[in-house]
Amino acid sequence: MLKRLIDAPGFNTMVRARHGLMLFNRNDIYVGRSIGKYGEFSEAEVNLFAQFCRAGDIVVEAGSNIGAHTLPLSRLVGPAGRVHAFEPQRIVFQTLCANLAINSVTNVEAHHAALAAETGIVRIPDLAYEQENNFGGLELARLEGGAPVPQRRLDDCLVLQHCRLIKIDVEGMEHSVITGARALIAAHRPFLYVENDRLEKSAALITLIESLGYRLYWHLPPMFNPDNFARDEENVFPNLISVNMLGIPAEVPISMEGFASVSAGAHPLQGR
Repeated sequence: MLKRLIDAPGFNTMVRARHGLMLFNRNDIYVGRSIGKYGEFSEAEVNLFAQFCRAGDIVVEAGSNIGAHTLPLSRLVGPAGRVHAFEPQRIVFQTLCANLAINSVTNVEAHHAALAAETGIVRIPDLAYEQENNFGGLELARLEGGAPVPQRRLDDCLVLQHCRLIKIDVEGMEHSVITGARALIAAHRPFLYVENDRLEKSAALITLIESLGYRLYWHLPPMFNPDNFARDEENVFPNLISVNMLGIPAEVPISMEGFASVSAGAHPLQGR
């Protein structure tokens, strides 16, 4: 467990983590707990991004949460690059902005908005942040009531000269986000890194991405990293993995040794 730099009353606290100072909700059972105990969250994903993100690249992150991956992505693309970070939850977005500010990050544009296939307004209620919860697990499609937040299409809200990576972790809305980014994807052919942990939506999501001319590979990083920043050997996330897909444009000649190909008829969570 890392030493708290802020330990005031309330749900937020701060530690010095692998990628900088991190403010987080001590009641968050996944992202917050991982940062507080290990000083990082799903570092295997960051290691993968480092294989193809370069200085000067542009990255789009749909569902940035509090910035656990936004900070390392900003370092990977460097001062000449740019990260567009989208987060619709108000309190979570404010924490994201705090983490960017406290680390003097200037190459990230934070957008308080949801991404989808259609423009409009989505209503997002504030949660009970003083109680334990998975605050990154809010599924917008099932919400009713709450404060209005802009819902945008990537094709409409960003005009980019190039794009290296689109990272999407939006709790079941991945298909909708990609549908709203078809023109951007066609123009720039970025790598796609997409969460796919909902069995009932998996086949349609895979079919959509493959129809855009991508090869897909499973990436299943465990929540616990034995080589974590805090050197903490206790695994508080036994048997927990993230279920993601890496999409590579069909025309890019990259060999993904050790990665299993994705097929619409199979899913890593089947039978678990």
